[in-house]
Amino acid sequence: MLLFTGSTGFLGRQILRQLKGCGMPIRLLVRDAGRVSAALSGVVETIETRDLFAEQTEVLRGWLDGVDTLVHAAWYAEPGRYLDSPHNLACLNGSLRLARAFIDAGGRRFVGIGTCFEYDLSAGLLSTQTPLRPQTLYGACKAATFQVLDRLLPAAGVELAWCRPFYLYGDGEAPQRLVAYLHRRLAAGEPAELSSGDQIRDYLDVEEAGAMIAAVALGGRRGGINICSGRPVTVRQLAERIADEYGRRDLLRFGARPDNPLDPLCVVGIRDGAN
Repeated sequence: MLLFTGSTGFLGRQILRQLKGCGMPIRLLVRDAGRVSAALSGVVETIETRDLFAEQTEVLRGWLDGVDTLVHAAWYAEPGRYLDSPHNLACLNGSLRLARAFIDAGGRRFVGIGTCFEYDLSAGLLSTQTPLRPQTLYGACKAATFQVLDRLLPAAGVELAWCRPFYLYGDGEAPQRLVAYLHRRLAAGEPAELSSGDQIRDYLDVEEAGAMIAAVALGGRRGGINICSGRPVTVRQLAERIADEYGRRDLLRFGARPDNPLDPLCVVGIRDGAN
């Protein structure tokens, strides 16, 4: 059996779409079962929890009974607030309790979702060998979770795969995020205010990211894994490509917003093997 947390989130929904036909029974831990697609009725088992990260180890142990593979995508991710929110500390502690319960339940494979923000972003081109030096509380808590699990799980005979997504966009994206913002403004014929657009990023459609992570969950890869395109694209190039869908490059206002001096110029992943 496979147990999945975070299945109703932006990325989690895409992972679940890929996993639902895997031939393995799936159990979902969700805050609201009503958010699980009706199309999955009878395909998956759902268990509701008001706050996964506040559950005690004994409760988690019961939910993990008979589970071979755990895909842990749940985490606090409120747009505009998650990077330095203290909620990250609760997610860190709750994730470690979940891992402890998984060991106690006899689990075999733990697949966690980290972030490219765990890395030292000043390196620009980021491989799984790039040192970890997070600059936000979110990145620090994800990195700390990985580092503890990387010692805890293998010592208990449990495989660990840690997927680090880069810059995702696509279906279900929060309206404040760049790609959704551009589509909304341009579709309405309204100007889109942007920074210089010189920043170089690694953008990946969330649907493709979901497929990559599902393949990791069902495969045998271990350790850190970059979930990325491996292709450098400037914000300007991305914005112009989207504007061309509407024939409205004239609505792009580069320089209308100041560049963030703390924002790294280049963040691009290196794909070190098949995802």
